[in-house]
Amino acid sequence: MTSLNAVVISIRLVISLFIQRFLAELVGEEGISKIGQLRNFTVLLTATSTGGIFNGVTKYVSEFKNDQEQLQKMFSTAFVFTAVGIAVTSLMLFYHATFLSHYLFGTENFEYLLKLLAVIVPFIATYRVFNGVVHGLSKYKNFAKIDLISYLLGAVLLIVFLFNYNINGALIAIAVTPIFQFLVLCYIFFKTLKEYVRFSKLNFKIPYAKELLAFTLMSFVSTGLLSFVEIDIRTMIRNRITEADSGIWTAMTFISKNYMVFSASIFSLYVIPKFASIHTRKGFILELKTIYKTLLPLFGIGMLLVYVFRDYVILFIYPDFTAMSPLFKWQLTADFLKLATLVLSHQFIAKKMVRNFIFTEILSLALFYFSARYLINFYGIEGVVMAHLVRSIVMLLVVFYLVFRYFNKQKLSQRSER
Repeated sequence: MTSLNAVVISIRLVISLFIQRFLAELVGEEGISKIGQLRNFTVLLTATSTGGIFNGVTKYVSEFKNDQEQLQKMFSTAFVFTAVGIAVTSLMLFYHATFLSHYLFGTENFEYLLKLLAVIVPFIATYRVFNGVVHGLSKYKNFAKIDLISYLLGAVLLIVFLFNYNINGALIAIAVTPIFQFLVLCYIFFKTLKEYVRFSKLNFKIPYAKELLAFTLMSFVSTGLLSFVEIDIRTMIRNRITEADSGIWTAMTFISKNYMVFSASIFSLYVIPKFASIHTRKGFILELKTIYKTLLPLFGIGMLLVYVFRDYVILFIYPDFTAMSPLFKWQLTADFLKLATLVLSHQFIAKKMVRNFIFTEILSLALFYFSARYLINFYGIEGVVMAHLVRSIVMLLVVFYLVFRYFNKQKLSQRSER
């Protein structure tokens, strides 16, 4: 699974590098900043339109894939959550397009884009929920096909629109990409999907409301608040320094996300289902060691190479973004620590440890947000990336403590029962 995923991510990475080069040359730092705003906002829409139930769907499909009755109850609940999320999100987008355009882009000229997104929201939400089924069934080959084909289609659309309509075309292409993702998923996976989801029997009942609400809270705290914080920090950089500096930071995060996306897929496809099935401290430690031995050395070597050749990376991807060079040491160190923390923190999702998850996510975002707002006064754009390292160090220690406190409490509970 790791090897297959590596092939897909490698292809995506190569294509992404060329696309980023085209974007840098044609729209500059300001355009990169706007694209960053839209991508973060789209992630936020994904959380609101689905009710944040992706990880819940993944978990319960993995657990109940042989229990059709429980699956149907869960899917009916997911249907209600998604229907309500789509309606609320689309209406908010349509009727507040002017305000959102000004907040995101500093101008009302992109009102049309927000109204377009209001129409596309149902595709965003449905694709996300169906993708949760793919992950829950651990259909690695299907996931790889869907991910690669939809990415290629989105890349072609982005390039064509970019060359013809510049920044407006690029933004429109990003906005409509979820439609292609949805169509590709249905073409490849719909036959399997019908075996597990009885669409004709879906109803407005919510027997799994309590269970999925836990994942809703976790999703809004992690995905929703994270996207909002990144949008707000990008806006802060634009207002305090320049929009060009906002684009520099966005470019740095784009590079970071391109290599971190590999780990994200591994977490959804492997770590969550695996941790969900482990119930002992010993079993968890053995699995944790296996994951760390597999992932951390690979990422460590890769990140070291990126740092050593950072000037060439900038020259190749973002030729005129020379102000990025000092940011790499902070970003790469922070991302390595973040990866180690993410492996541990997925125990919170696997075991539905809602309080711990929400606490650590809020603490992480608060550390980043307030550190960035403080350090930017002294170090400029570099202060924002330094804030990322500060929160990564603190969060690794906090999450490590909370995860192993859970097993200690479990052990004490078992002794008291005896």
